[in-house]
Amino acid sequence: MRVTFIGGGNMATALVGGLISRGTPADEIHVVEPLATQCASLGQRFPGLRAIAALDEAAASTSLIVLAVKPQQLRDAIRPLMPYLGAKKPVVLSIAAGIRLPDIARWLGGYRNLVRAMPNTPALIGQGIAGVYALDEVDAAGRALATAALATGSDVLWVQQESMLDAVTGVSGSGPAYVFYFLEALEAAARQSGFAAPEARRLAYATFSGAIALAKSTDAEPAILRAQVTSKGGTTERALAVMEADGVKESVFAAVKAAIARAHELGDALGKDAGAR
Repeated sequence: MRVTFIGGGNMATALVGGLISRGTPADEIHVVEPLATQCASLGQRFPGLRAIAALDEAAASTSLIVLAVKPQQLRDAIRPLMPYLGAKKPVVLSIAAGIRLPDIARWLGGYRNLVRAMPNTPALIGQGIAGVYALDEVDAAGRALATAALATGSDVLWVQQESMLDAVTGVSGSGPAYVFYFLEALEAAARQSGFAAPEARRLAYATFSGAIALAKSTDAEPAILRAQVTSKGGTTERALAVMEADGVKESVFAAVKAAIARAHELGDALGKDAGAR
């Protein structure tokens, strides 16, 4: 699979590393990155990879083009693609947050062999999940190409409507921050209870990773797992009663809804043409 990345930042680097680890030769991968220092860094990290400052015919003649630039930069970054899309018709996969496929299609002169993904930051260590949506013009082979690229760092969840990617953003795109927030609070609680910082962090991290591993080892729903460790009249029951009284679950619902609403707002704003802003 020949792949070209437009943008050579952290997420692109993670996907490049994943592709190479799964057998894609480095010389089959092109990265278009205007920063010379980043080009040099990519070349050193992945010998054989072609890192260039501007798109050329060789880089454009690939089966998959991954758009991995900041959303605010996307429109300008994809403009050089237009002369190269007609003959080979590569799959264009955007991982730029918020920008919808109809807007990308418009910016590319009506090109519609487009896929959009919303990955999250654990993809940087091969532990992410990505929601993915494709326009109807993308065939099964094109979907397979997008899946193969994303699966190097993420579980891949295809959705039937692009609007569902806003929900993916609210749940899993922003979700790592929710987890870190809870970890931060659990660690702080351990410190307030007398533990030094290293021990407090060790307790918090091991509790979280162990609970996730246990949950993934069974088909039981989280509510059942929670009930299994909540003895009548015990410590866990009292702790959970405090969370229920404080509306912790409702706060999570509200937080996810707020993130979804913001994702929709950003999609509206980022998709506007320059003259309409």
